[in-house]
Amino acid sequence: MINRRSYVAMNLTLLASAANPLTGFGYTLAAADNRDVLSRESVWNDPDIPALGNPEGDITLVEYFDYQCPICRAVHPDLSRVIRDDGKVRLVSKNWPIFGEASIYAAQIALAAKYQGKFSEAHEALFAAKISFRQGVVHDILSKAGVNVTKAASDLDANRRTVEAVLARNQQQAVAFGFLGTPGFIVGTFRIGGGLDATGFRQAIAAARLAVKSP
Repeated sequence: MINRRSYVAMNLTLLASAANPLTGFGYTLAAADNRDVLSRESVWNDPDIPALGNPEGDITLVEYFDYQCPICRAVHPDLSRVIRDDGKVRLVSKNWPIFGEASIYAAQIALAAKYQGKFSEAHEALFAAKISFRQGVVHDILSKAGVNVTKAASDLDANRRTVEAVLARNQQQAVAFGFLGTPGFIVGTFRIGGGLDATGFRQAIAAARLAVKSP
């Protein structure tokens, strides 16, 4: 069995092997003027996903996750703390619901919460819940976090095509990047599959900043 320490070490090895920005994995991040879903603009700046952390940060960290993924839940506190302590990381949280219909619904209604300015609250509340989801449970979690669930459901119905398109883009990107499951991360232009602890995230962010200075 792989313990947490060796699991983190495996991911740090993967990061070290990816010394060049997103090459050697069968893809590259396309230039910003390429309007497909793998362009830098689509990966880093999806207009339908609110940026968390510092929206004006110098490094963008993209996470592909499922709220019900055990590893995603385990690493979320470390990731949140690192981003908060750093203060200059822009976080783009891309839900890739692979744990069934309940995960899909949680992803959809969390995105719908942005229409009332509550995406961050919904996102954090769903991650904090250490239980299996079903619709009623998701509604209760969001309600306790200050989300107007009736409005969120109405906004989801009104914007369903937009929300479903977001999740489709997320899925397309995650598969193209070669992620075998959640979580997966793009830190600057580095790809990391699997979870990291706080030290691993700090190292990844530092490496991404160094790559910007020394392309």
